[in-house]
Amino acid sequence: MPSDVSPRELGFAMPPEWAAHAATWMSWPADDELWFGHLDAVRAEYAELVRTVARFESVHLLVRDQESEDDARLRLGTLGQVQLHRVPLDDVWIRDNGPIFVRNEAGEVALTDWKFNSWGEKFQWKNDDRVPEYVAETLHMPRWNMQTVLEGGAIEVNGDGVALVTRSCLLTPTRNPGMTEADYSDLLSRTLGLDKLLWLDAGLENDHTDGHIDTITRFTDAQTIVTSVEPRAADANHKVMQRNLEALREMQDGEERPFRIIELPLPAARLEGAEGRLPPTYANFYIGNGFVVVPQYGDANDEHALEVLTPLFPGREVIGLSSRAIIEGGGSFHCMTQQQPEGEKWSGVER
Repeated sequence: MPSDVSPRELGFAMPPEWAAHAATWMSWPADDELWFGHLDAVRAEYAELVRTVARFESVHLLVRDQESEDDARLRLGTLGQVQLHRVPLDDVWIRDNGPIFVRNEAGEVALTDWKFNSWGEKFQWKNDDRVPEYVAETLHMPRWNMQTVLEGGAIEVNGDGVALVTRSCLLTPTRNPGMTEADYSDLLSRTLGLDKLLWLDAGLENDHTDGHIDTITRFTDAQTIVTSVEPRAADANHKVMQRNLEALREMQDGEERPFRIIELPLPAARLEGAEGRLPPTYANFYIGNGFVVVPQYGDANDEHALEVLTPLFPGREVIGLSSRAIIEGGGSFHCMTQQQPEGEKWSGVER
């Protein structure tokens, strides 16, 4: 890998999630303490997520030990689309600790390996930080070894050079002290091919990621953005989500065109977990080959969220699955998945 040459200089950029996938990477839940005693229920929901994704595309499933492997095989049965890999793991949030894949105009794929420190050293992370290296070795795929902390859930791209991010996350001093908005713009231009960053202020209350964009606001195509809203003025999320909504309505793409903004409700019920309020959201959906899987919480707004999202994904089956136990860990389906774009492995040779 030419360490002095950036991905962009070689024609690489991060494709949008709705581009064709070769596979989805996932990590099996394993630590009951991290799930506050809910591990069995979490694994039941997670197994259904794996089965659903595997209906449409291949799944690479990381398991950290023999117990995890045995449990995964017992719950999943024989699924030809699922390949298990034994890898040391701390947790399941592969969107954040896994690789971010990039693709060039020739359709060749490589990956970027960013530093992961568990959202500012909140939990154990050293095993998870090595996952991109394992993925690169498994796929025999070249990687850029970055020296900056960046989580996949902190960026949302539209495939046309634009990305959504939050200040509350990227500018947190426990990630990359001293980095400014301009620094991130330059870095993500060189590494992920992004021409324009759209900055929102913050995310949901008590989100331990410090406000990942993928919990509140998402692209559904290059010109359409869905963003979470909370109508109740007394709720702590109301003002933050309203400011985000107003900011989005003023934003433009790289051609100075406004976006189509769609409001997506947050769950109606307030959920409490072992460490205070939980951050359930429907925006943490995952887009795959022919499907979109949307978290559901047994909430009054579950069906309405599906009604909002379904027409935004023509040609894809929009599927609601339970995430009521999974949200006890602070995240949901998008946080637990990482797409590998379709394409041939890059040879690592500069063209």
